[in-house]
Amino acid sequence: MLNELWLRNQQGFTLIEMISVMIIMGVVASVAIQKFDVLSDTAAEQALSIGERELNIRESLSWSNLKISSAGWTNDDEIFAAVDTNLGTHYSWDPGPTVDGGTLHFRSKPKVLDRDHSTIASAGNWH
Repeated sequence: MLNELWLRNQQGFTLIEMISVMIIMGVVASVAIQKFDVLSDTAAEQALSIGERELNIRESLSWSNLKISSAGWTNDDEIFAAVDTNLGTHYSWDPGPTVDGGTLHFRSKPKVLDRDHSTIASAGNWH
């Protein structure tokens, strides 16, 4: 009888239960951090692809504007000078950009871009 009364009045967790919970929480946290790193890298790669597409759109618009202007298309250097290569606060160039391309960075993730020169028949292309 005394033994049953003693068992009913116990409260709290044992040291082994606490350690087990801490180990499980540590494993779950380490998996979550790895997933977050993968998501972060994927987002940076996507942002760099969007930046590349934006450069191609700006290149085409600048080429079209000069082509239909009264001066017309003269050379690739004039087209490149008309393209706004500033893509926003988290984007940077190192080195570049140049007429031949450059390395575009989104935060700390780099992407090397080459630029095909524009001609009288087609706009330049970043890839």
